[in-house]
Parts: sequence; C-alpha cells; structure tokens
Amino acid sequence: MNRSTALLMAATLALLAAVHVRVATQGQQPPPPSGVAAAPGGAGAPQGRGGNSFPQQQRPLADDATLARGKGLYDISCSACHGVDLRGGQLGGPNLLRSQNVLDDKAGELIGPIIIGGRPNPPAGSPVMPPFPLPDADVKAIAEYLHSVAAQGGRQGRPPDDDIVKPERVLVGDPAAGQTYFEVTCGSCHSAVGDLKGIGSRVADPRELQNLWVSGGGGGGRGRGAAASGRATVKVTPAGGQTVEGRLVRIDDFLVTLIGADGTRRTMPRNGPDPKVEIDNPGDAHRKLVMTLADTDMHNVTAYLWTVK
Repeated sequence: MNRSTALLMAATLALLAAVHVRVATQGQQPPPPSGVAAAPGGAGAPQGRGGNSFPQQQRPLADDATLARGKGLYDISCSACHGVDLRGGQLGGPNLLRSQNVLDDKAGELIGPIIIGGRPNPPAGSPVMPPFPLPDADVKAIAEYLHSVAAQGGRQGRPPDDDIVKPERVLVGDPAAGQTYFEVTCGSCHSAVGDLKGIGSRVADPRELQNLWVSGGGGGGRGRGAAASGRATVKVTPAGGQTVEGRLVRIDDFLVTLIGADGTRRTMPRNGPDPKVEIDNPGDAHRKLVMTLADTDMHNVTAYLWTVK
C-alpha cells in the first residue's frame, strides 16, 4: 500500500466515524445547567430563542417555604391587578410574565423598589400602583415566587402549562366564618342583599370573585353615588374661588385633572396647598384591608360570597 492510498483510507475512516457519532446523538438534548429546574417540554427545553436566557431560568429556585410564603403574599397583595397567573388581572395591571424587570431581576433588586415605592406615574394606559411598604423578607419572598413562575413560562409570555386552578382549590374556606368576618369588617359599606346581591351567580369563576372583593370591584357600596362605583371623586377649592367636583382622572404635585358631572374635563395647576384638594376614594379601605388581610379570612369570605346566589 503506497502513502497516498493509506492517507485516503484514513480520511475515509475519520469521515465515517464522524457520521456515526452524529447519527447516534441525533435527538438528544443536553442536560440543563446545574441548579436549573427542568423546563416544560423536556429537561432543559429552550423557552424561545436563546433557550434559558433569563436570570430566573439560570438560577436555583428558593426553598419551598419561601415560595409558599411569596405566593400567599402575591395572592393577597398583587393578584387583583396582575392576575393569579401573572398575566394581568381585574384592575388592569401589566403582564408580569413579560415584564423586563421580572425577567432581569436576580435577587429582588429590581422588583423590590417597585413593590416598596409603587408606581405613581406609570406608562400611559397602566393604572397607578400604590406603594406596599412590606418587610424586606416579604418583598424577597414575592420576588422569589415571581421567579419561580416565570422560570416555568413558555414561549411569548405563556404561563406554565399546569397553571390551572380548579374551583375546589379556591373555595377552601368556611362560609359561616366568612359571613361573620364580612358583617363585621365589610358590612358598613356592603350588603349581601344590596350591592352584592347575587354576586355568587354573577361571577362564574371563584378566582375572579376573590379578586373582585379583595380589590373592591365587587360592588358599589351603600348609597354612595358616584364614589360607590369604585372610582375616586375629588373636590377642588381654589383660594377665594368656587369648589369644583368630579371624578378624579389624575393628580400629581403640579396638576389635578377631573371630569365633572356634565362630562367636562378640567385640569388645574397646584401650588402647594392651593387649591385645596379633597379626594374620596372608596378603594382606600380595600387597600388598607389588603395590608392586614389574613389568608384564612380571604378564603372564608370568598367561600361565603360564593353562596350569595
């Protein structure tokens, strides 16, 4: 065998070996990085272009106790606006599965300031987010819970495939205890035979019912006129001028905007205490309630309102 023939045979064998390796490994997926939970669709399955490209898909999740605590806090304080599945809720909050702050956050450094400080000047079309002065441990737990949900999300902001909450998992409270709590805590503004009459029949999903009453969107209250609709009203009294009243549209340190009973929209400048501004927001009571509402009471009242057919 001459040298040329030997080189040709060696090259052919090398090519055949490469083809064999390619065929043998076809269809196999590399294992996920250490510490990363298996994604839906198979271990380490890419979640869109770039695969596991976001921080919450590259880091180990928090322990089960922290995630359970974060979920409870989220359900009470956040789900009415952002939804039980993070895709946006009854009050029009943004989809957190697509939030760049959630996607880029690693340890609450981006999520925490928003929870603590709120968003008084959100982008156009988004509602104002009030501040939630929660302890650092609670803020961290919420951030970790958001990571755990986002880490399982599918392409284009789709929530996890198994993120379906059956009614029996929502209606876990004691209706009798819920009625007692409702009458003591909520009865001065709401009535099961008045504004909330038949609410258990009007709302088909118990999750939506829970969001409605926790957020204050479940009824209009007892005879409170425009304020009873769940929208804030405002009285603006300039120094030495006539009081103007209407539905509050926007307020900041420099301007206050309202819509009067005749539909006229007015914007007035603010300069310290002039004009005097008095706001009546029926949602304030619910925001205060959210800060102290226990999981047990929330489940009990939801179970009770579900019986109000």
